Amino acid sequence: MAENKAIWKDQTGELVEIGSQPQRIISLVPSITELLIELGLEQQLVGITKFCIHPKEQLHNKVKIGGTKNFHFDKIHPLQPDLIIGNKEENYKEGILELRKQYPVWLSEVSDVPSALDMILSIGKITRTTSKAKSLTTEIQTNFKALEVLPKKKEGVLYFIWQTPFMIAGNDTYIHHILACAGMENLIRQPRYPVINIEEIKQLQPSKILLSSEPYPFREKHVKEFQRLFPDSQIILVDGTYFSWFGSRLKASPEYLQELIKA
Repeated sequence: MAENKAIWKDQTGELVEIGSQPQRIISLVPSITELLIELGLEQQLVGITKFCIHPKEQLHNKVKIGGTKNFHFDKIHPLQPDLIIGNKEENYKEGILELRKQYPVWLSEVSDVPSALDMILSIGKITRTTSKAKSLTTEIQTNFKALEVLPKKKEGVLYFIWQTPFMIAGNDTYIHHILACAGMENLIRQPRYPVINIEEIKQLQPSKILLSSEPYPFREKHVKEFQRLFPDSQIILVDGTYFSWFGSRLKASPEYLQELIKA
């Protein structure tokens, strides 16, 4: 008997034909990998990227299919996936198009918390984990509402994602939205992730400079370096997953942001 299939629209508007209950899922995005585990899909998750590191104990036996922008098709094909989940920004277009020739690829496009919640609910419906997805989104909404009522001091910030050259999150990114949720004003007016020099940074006079743990692995040694370059700014090393991961980690982001506000 032929498997029942349904047509789903992904977040980029593409129509994807997916089986009624996917059993061999590949995740091309670290935050979505964490989400799938949260939804109870550990057994169905057969392939992940080398950057999928959370939750560590449930991922050690999963096949690594390359990076988010460098798929190893020779690792993917033997897995015979019946669903591949990716992201428009984090994955590369050529790789996604190649995968779509053979497999159902559902692509997410997340710009803020509402679109992240929509993504979670959609994946819940596709994978028959609707109840868990709804419970998770309710928890996330509740936690962000608690963050909204906290008193905040509007501070100008710069969020660094790279060291050489200096790259900073722009005003049309998911990171920008999360900063706003914490009551912080992103001083960058350019889109995406512009390159900026030392003099431009000084002219912006940021109250806080946030050094993200990813994609560039900023460490304590960089805090001292930045403090020397920008003595009038508070330099803070931050866990980038709470600013850029848009899956189940969102439920913990408000608490992390509360601590940052206090700092």
